[in-house]
Amino acid sequence: MAKVTKEQIIETLKEMTLLEISDLVKEIETAFGVSAAAPVAAAAGPAAAEAAPTSVTVTLTDAGASKVAVIKLFREVTGLGLMEAKGAVEKTPATIKENIKPEEAEELKKKFEAAGAKVKVA
Repeated sequence: MAKVTKEQIIETLKEMTLLEISDLVKEIETAFGVSAAAPVAAAAGPAAAEAAPTSVTVTLTDAGASKVAVIKLFREVTGLGLMEAKGAVEKTPATIKENIKPEEAEELKKKFEAAGAKVKVA
């Protein structure tokens, strides 16, 4: 029997429909006692966990030129008093919120950037 090259297999696969390829994969799994799904799921698991953190921290890195607006926003978001918020804004970096959802963090970032501040989400 002549040996089939990888290139010949690839060319053959290009001519097949997706349904035919799916059937072929099932037959290969049965013939060799393997599963094509297991390595894919294992590889995607850690990558998916790194790509989408479940909680993040929003940190004020620079108040910008409009400190009054940033202090007001900082007070609104954190619930701190005027003096505490002013002190935090003046001593950057200052944590705004910890362990929040990435979506909420992005909204906060937009608000602070609109007020002229620089914010880091990590």
